[in-house]
Amino acid sequence: PAAAANSAEARFNSCVSLIPSDVATAQAHAEKWRQENGGLPALHCLALAFVAQDRFGPAVTTFEQAAKMALLNRDGRAAFFYVQAGNAAVAGDDPSRARGLFDSALALPTLSAAQQGEAHLDRARADVVLNDLPGARVDLDAALKLVPADPMGWLLSATLARRMGDLKRAEADIATAMAKADTKAKNVTLLALARLLREQTDALQIDNAKDITAAEAA
Repeated sequence: PAAAANSAEARFNSCVSLIPSDVATAQAHAEKWRQENGGLPALHCLALAFVAQDRFGPAVTTFEQAAKMALLNRDGRAAFFYVQAGNAAVAGDDPSRARGLFDSALALPTLSAAQQGEAHLDRARADVVLNDLPGARVDLDAALKLVPADPMGWLLSATLARRMGDLKRAEADIATAMAKADTKAKNVTLLALARLLREQTDALQIDNAKDITAAEAA
């Protein structure tokens, strides 16, 4: 069994290594391997090949097949594959399906706290596309508790707060995102996004103040 596992891992690594340079060959290799009962490694490589070609529909289906196979085999990676399927569904503009897949991932007890937090962040993205802003807020708040050091979570929370009209929350979350990015991630791009969002929020606050002043004057 150990030798077979090592052989499968080596074949998976070989398959995945082809994707950047020859994705068509990687896909063909994975499909042939799947037909030979290659199991999860074959499905995983095939799904990654689909993602690399922006073929998100087949990628979702293949990741979901891998998740279901992992459940049957008690493999322990079902939640991981459900999350990957969900992200492919988001990329493929299918947020409703994505949310269901994230639901399936979060219902399983195998994700670490950090992985749960990232899954909540991902599900929040689907919620926003579906215009379920209260649902997105629930997911983002859960994510911030589970992965408080992730500056992107705070930036997404600030963006959502601004969209929901809670400018005080947006300003506070922007400040936290900038602090986290500066001390943890050193992420210049994220800092630039946070500063842009702050400028937009400040402008919106000014506009709101003008509206209030105009209303009072009238």
